[in-house]
Amino acid sequence: MTEYLIAFNDEWVSEHTAEEIRAKGTASRAVIAEMQAEGVLIFSNGGLDRSTAVCSVELVDGSPVFTDGPYVETKEHLGGFAVVDVPDDATARYWAGRLATALDWPQEVHRFRGPGEPRHDGSADR
Repeated sequence: MTEYLIAFNDEWVSEHTAEEIRAKGTASRAVIAEMQAEGVLIFSNGGLDRSTAVCSVELVDGSPVFTDGPYVETKEHLGGFAVVDVPDDATARYWAGRLATALDWPQEVHRFRGPGEPRHDGSADR
């Protein structure tokens, strides 16, 4: 099995009323329940946006420097995600499609490389 991240950026989502957000939450929780029933869900979380950022950190002169809130130059913020453990890309796409349909928001699928696995371009991690 392979682990995949299915995620959306907060900037991809237009403004919604509180009622619309509640409806989207209900719809997405139903898909998450399906993932749990199928035994593919590792972890999921939603409701992330600029307001939920605790801090950002960057390396300055060899030391980490922490700043409250999001990194100011960031244009995109993770809005929500699910991590699934499924046999192949097609199955990851299926679940991403289910979430995209439930939320009516674009989703992005990323395959995690296993420890020591090379990048798809053939280069090794540095």
